[in-house]
Amino acid sequence: MRSIASYLILTSIIILSACRKEDPEPPSYENGTNQYVNNWIYDNMDLYYYWTEDLPDKNINGESPDDFFYSLISTQDRFSWIQPNFQELLNSLQGITLEAGYEFLLYNDPEVANGVVGQIAYVKKGSPAEEAGLNRGDLFTKINGTALTIDNYNNQLGNIRENHILTIERYDFENGSFEEVGDFELSAIQFAENPNHLDTVYTRNGKKIGYYVYNLFTVGANNESTAYNDEMDEVFSRFQSEGIDHLVLDLRYNSGGAEGATINLASLIGTNVSDQDIFVKRDYNEGLKQAFIDEYGEESLNRKFVNKTENIGNSLKSPQLTVLTSSMTASASELLINGLNPFMETYIIGDTTVGKNVGSTSFYEEDNAENNWGMQPIITKSFNSLNESDYDLGFYPDIALKDNSLVKLQLGDVNEKLLREALIYLAGSDEASRIDTYKEIPSKSILGSMELKKRFGVYDIKLNP
Repeated sequence: MRSIASYLILTSIIILSACRKEDPEPPSYENGTNQYVNNWIYDNMDLYYYWTEDLPDKNINGESPDDFFYSLISTQDRFSWIQPNFQELLNSLQGITLEAGYEFLLYNDPEVANGVVGQIAYVKKGSPAEEAGLNRGDLFTKINGTALTIDNYNNQLGNIRENHILTIERYDFENGSFEEVGDFELSAIQFAENPNHLDTVYTRNGKKIGYYVYNLFTVGANNESTAYNDEMDEVFSRFQSEGIDHLVLDLRYNSGGAEGATINLASLIGTNVSDQDIFVKRDYNEGLKQAFIDEYGEESLNRKFVNKTENIGNSLKSPQLTVLTSSMTASASELLINGLNPFMETYIIGDTTVGKNVGSTSFYEEDNAENNWGMQPIITKSFNSLNESDYDLGFYPDIALKDNSLVKLQLGDVNEKLLREALIYLAGSDEASRIDTYKEIPSKSILGSMELKKRFGVYDIKLNP
């Protein structure tokens, strides 16, 4: 990834020459000071921020850069952020974080007053958690021997960024109860998550249904890699060779990511799409939008599908795309749904999504050792080819189904709650599958670990036309 500075130079020249010829020479600030960083923050926000008209007058002072940044944020903005280390910011956008390799959900413990219970949502491939034997659905009530409560869980969650111990209970389907299986020692490492979590094909009542669990929009593990997109292409090549009739896309744990991966996935799924069709239209603040139009033309505001030989859209039967969602499905996941809606029938099973129809990009000074700050401000609002962007309150499911039971089957199990509903909807029931062999234990959710990550709700774009 190139530093944003290369884009700043070009756009600053365009905008400043067009709009600010009478501005006085700006004051200089000593590199490495809060004043320098705050000036850098304000100047970039003034050029790029989507709600630039809401910015207060420029008043550079020595307060901490994060306090200064958040003092600039519009009341309409739920998603912009800044952090002291831009490399950590970039890593998080590519799915690289200091962790043991599992995502979890927290619930109120139905058996303990003020108690909190954690549940493993999924385990990442090749992670310390997988090596330790954690499974989706495992419950943990203690971190490093300390029981979780409403009062302490925030502090206790800080321990999972280091080597830690989870006390695990696992559901015994034969006995119909949770049994403690011991303490699991977990190492926290800089781990790169492969977003291509699971793919398989089911045959039911003469129909072939592809199932794809995709947990993060990222092209590769670093700026130069396209490995995850390449692996995604291979998944759809298999779907193509199998001749699937329907696609079930599981985005329950996908809270967003990179536009490049989003366009790649959309181009593999869309019906009758080509590189001539618009996937997303970008709206910017008036100054930036006009600068792009003046320099590159109206088309520079659009991003189009790409031609993919592995595309399956033309062979899918109605409804072509069934999406499984949760309250953590956000941003680039929602962009995918919105961008595909003009081209195919989509059907949603699960919970209402987050509602993020805006995008951001990463700002940092790659070659300035005295400014390590990185920020991710909102700079664009997204519309599909029909100029629709009305999902700021989220996409509402066609079948509302919360995945909030303390008892969970593995992803890919035909009786797993949301997948089962999708298979029945698409192809009817299957007498060979087991039905109601366990009792759900619904519980009130508190939060998911995905919501604690800085990348939660990110739709990350590149500014170059």
